[in-house]
Amino acid sequence: MKAVFIIYNKAVSEQILYILDKLSIKAFTLWETVYGQGNEGEPRMGTHTWPEENSAILTIVNNNQLPDLQKALKFLDEANKEVGIRAFVWDAEYLF
Repeated sequence: MKAVFIIYNKAVSEQILYILDKLSIKAFTLWETVYGQGNEGEPRMGTHTWPEENSAILTIVNNNQLPDLQKALKFLDEANKEVGIRAFVWDAEYLF
């Protein structure tokens, strides 16, 4: 299994949830509002100066689901360069 952490501009929230639904990824944790700054672009701080905000999702997927999720997220990111999507993956296993 893989843990996938996705951080994205709130502008693409519906598209991210659509991708998860279409790939039958039903289990996830959603942080509606997160703030920060990446290596590129402007900060997203929800302030007057930096008004945009991000959201984040953590999901655990089977290894065979990962390629389709990666492909869909990359396609969405390339179609929306101005808003930005970042995804990180690491191994995950059940503790109990």
